[in-house]
Amino acid sequence: MQNFDRIWADVKERVALKIGEIPFDTWIRDLEAIGFREGTAVIYTSSSYHRDVIKNRYLNALTEGFSEVLGRECEVRIVTKEEMDAGAAPEGATSPVEEAVRAEYEIEDTFTFENFIVGNSNKFAHAAALAVANNPGYAYNPLFIYGDSGLGKTHLLKAIKNEIQASNPKLKVAFVTCEDFTNEFLELLRAGRAPEFRNRYRPVDVLIIDDIQFIAGKQSTEEEFLNTFNTLYDRHKQIVMAADRKPNEMKSLADRLRTRFEQGLLADIQQPDYETRVAIVKSKGDLLGLEIPQEVAEFIASRLKNHTRQLESAVKKLSAYHKLSGDPLSLSMAQNAIKDTIVEDAEAGVYEDKILEEISRTLSIPVEDICGSRQTADVTSARQVAAYVFHEVTNFSTKKIGEVLGGKDHSTIVYYLRKVEKDKKTNSKLRNTVDDIIKNIKGR
Repeated sequence: MQNFDRIWADVKERVALKIGEIPFDTWIRDLEAIGFREGTAVIYTSSSYHRDVIKNRYLNALTEGFSEVLGRECEVRIVTKEEMDAGAAPEGATSPVEEAVRAEYEIEDTFTFENFIVGNSNKFAHAAALAVANNPGYAYNPLFIYGDSGLGKTHLLKAIKNEIQASNPKLKVAFVTCEDFTNEFLELLRAGRAPEFRNRYRPVDVLIIDDIQFIAGKQSTEEEFLNTFNTLYDRHKQIVMAADRKPNEMKSLADRLRTRFEQGLLADIQQPDYETRVAIVKSKGDLLGLEIPQEVAEFIASRLKNHTRQLESAVKKLSAYHKLSGDPLSLSMAQNAIKDTIVEDAEAGVYEDKILEEISRTLSIPVEDICGSRQTADVTSARQVAAYVFHEVTNFSTKKIGEVLGGKDHSTIVYYLRKVEKDKKTNSKLRNTVDDIIKNIKGR
């Protein structure tokens, strides 16, 4: 792979001379070189649009560049993210390439306790989850697992589900995300079919609900969940929940629910330590049939420290590079596999649609109204909250925030910011709602 990196650097220099500095910086500079496969240079780009532009305008320059550097004819193939995500090979791909691309995104991870890597950061949560799976309804009820996104909470929840279903197939187990629970309830409520919803969740033996923090502030859903919780608990049915924070940090959560959440066992998961991260990399490699050298696993683990999903993504990409290039696994290949993730971390930010979606969901105001011209009290309040949240979680200027919110001018946005800041000091409900929105956005 290292030799190919040098070849790619030489090719890019030649392509820059052929097409000019501006087109090169726009379309070629950030392409990723994966390696050779059966005499074909395989290049990765992020989208089909990018690929099509390159094929239509610059493929000849790339092909000529490789041929000049190598001293022989060489074909160039562009592999896109969309093609990888879909598990399909790019046009004209040979079977080995198709298999490599598909393999990167087709890890069948069955979420068991056996393939959950236990370390100091998660061993208590793991032990609690295993105890619940072995004795549902009586070990720890409810079990509340909390920790930042991407640390393995969902894995433990699904491991509980799978273990119970394997050992007690007669038990009825329901696994649902809080978002699906909320949407399903509201949809059936509007349709006048609320009893149908209750008949779906209250007869279960085990209720497992992920991302429960999103229920905070949604009064009708909170009430329904509280009634479901009480019904199941009184019948000694197991309840398991996961969230990105402790119940007492969910400021807009109803007190009655908070006390229910806290009456069982709280188990936290922290960021994995170095040794655990190394073990996770090796384990994810095993799932792909990839024997990752110790130095490569240690390199990835030393660079990616935030959460398990980063490590899994790096291993998937490493596998694709390895199979597409035919080169042995190496530190150079690992560097290519993780460089995008490192850049993403360095440039971490939150995007407009994500923020607007969370505000809309929490306040029950459509995004088009928040960004529109309606002036009803609830819409105006939501728009003010949106301006404040954008100000808190992005580096957007007031001009940019105004553009996002439908073309509001600078003075209007400044007024919104000052009003929310002032109102937060005396309105605890507003303060808690805004704090929850910000935490939900950052935790997604």
